[in-house]
Amino acid sequence: MPAVSSSPIDALARQFEPVAEIPAAVRRSLLDALESVPDPRKKRGVRHRFGAIVFVSICAVVSGAKSFAAIAEWAADAAGDTLRGMEVGAPDASTIRRALTRAGGDGFDAVISSWIATRLCAARAAGTAGRRRAVAVDGKTLRGSRTGDERARHLMACLDHGAGVVLGQVDVDIKTNEIPMFATLLDSISDLTEVVVTADAMYAQRGHAEYLHGRGAHYVLTVKGNQPKLRRQLASLPWGDVPDGHRETDTSHGRKVTRTYKVVTIAAGIAFPHAAQAVRITRTRKRIGSSARASQETVYAVTSLTAPQAQPGELARYIRGHWRVENKLHWVRDVTMGEDLSTVRTGGGPQMMASLRNLAISLLRLAGHDNIAKALRHNGRDPKRALKLVTAS
Repeated sequence: MPAVSSSPIDALARQFEPVAEIPAAVRRSLLDALESVPDPRKKRGVRHRFGAIVFVSICAVVSGAKSFAAIAEWAADAAGDTLRGMEVGAPDASTIRRALTRAGGDGFDAVISSWIATRLCAARAAGTAGRRRAVAVDGKTLRGSRTGDERARHLMACLDHGAGVVLGQVDVDIKTNEIPMFATLLDSISDLTEVVVTADAMYAQRGHAEYLHGRGAHYVLTVKGNQPKLRRQLASLPWGDVPDGHRETDTSHGRKVTRTYKVVTIAAGIAFPHAAQAVRITRTRKRIGSSARASQETVYAVTSLTAPQAQPGELARYIRGHWRVENKLHWVRDVTMGEDLSTVRTGGGPQMMASLRNLAISLLRLAGHDNIAKALRHNGRDPKRALKLVTAS
């Protein structure tokens, strides 16, 4: 069957025009972005536009769909009423599977990253206008994507600390690792000027520090055994003469954790480019109600931020904030969205499904939802809620 002559997304937007009470230019922005995602299929025999398939998929995922079959079921349930304005029927599971697995994923991520950057810039609260943005970089393995002797797919993503939205994602090829993909990932963010990039010890590489300096960004990097010389230098600093700069205590999961931060300005000789301050974090953990002694761990970090640019309390916020990439992204995808249980393995399918989950999390956070599981259940009870969320973005 030949491709339809007009976009079903256009028809859908016309149908729901009264629903989204915001300017048309803003409402249509995500729809236009989805229409611009490269179609990996041959033109002959195409019945459903690729943008329409992606549109239906994201509506289903923000409603709790975890697989191609679940996306098709959502589309079938919505076809009679919610999707009535579309000029083609709802795609079935095989159509969705073929289309999304043929997509490489990088093209979709590039388009969505650009849209998210624009949307986040417009949505930034006035209260944080004077605060530096912070971006966390980390990788995640899609455990269910392993096939035979081939390792599971591995993706790297960057998350905005404050908004909790995904700013970019790249596939880490089986023949490489996360380290050379660091710059590739951050290249998806057009402006890094004065942005603080946080990362764990794997990324404490001299080349990364030079890259961020060249982009006008700052870094806060944990230092461990992969940089033995640097760690020895940091450990040998006169910490005994440095007063505590910041202390914080929290009680959760049945234990009391106290973190003490000491910060010192780095003199010449530290073997790391553009390093301005060193941080020593001492974590003391004690099980509540237990008579056992508290455990203690010492961790070091290095930053390009000078003392006037970042006091100990602010550095502590960046260091603690980095773990939001685990709590607000990886944990949500694994536990709430069932990513580790997904058996999507073929072609670009694993990355596309991960990208759809990233977009769903970002859309829900931009709409003000803190509890993603609750938001998915809310949308799942009425297909029109998902449609309104996507068309109003």
